[in-house]
Amino acid sequence: MPGARKITVESWTRFTGRLRLYAQDIDVGVRVERCAAGRLRDAYPAGAHDLEVRIDGGCPQDTLAELLGTLVDAVRTADPHCRRIVYAVAEDDRETRAAVAAAGFRHAVDVDLGRQQLSLLVAEPEWVTATDMDLDHVPGS
Repeated sequence: MPGARKITVESWTRFTGRLRLYAQDIDVGVRVERCAAGRLRDAYPAGAHDLEVRIDGGCPQDTLAELLGTLVDAVRTADPHCRRIVYAVAEDDRETRAAVAAAGFRHAVDVDLGRQQLSLLVAEPEWVTATDMDLDHVPGS
């Protein structure tokens, strides 16, 4: 985030956390939550280390991609076992979806949470997305 001056941890538990980022005229709240323990627990087969990132209001669209990129780096440093960082976007919100994609996220699945229809975009480390193209080889044999 350009000109980031202060990042504070407001709360942190085993399953959730709240951060606050301050920069120039920006004051942004960030919530992180283990997908298996949060609102996405039944939306897809969430892994134990999958993490949803939610940004509270107040983040301009033009800084969203940079903020998400910073958060992805921080999560990967803090939890090297994290397989998937998830950002949920309303299915019809193309502008936010483009900003999230610019941060390196890709569309994974659309989900219905009852009152919300969301597109889940994910950022995954290379060790998750790497595939062995030798289809005749059985791993471990």
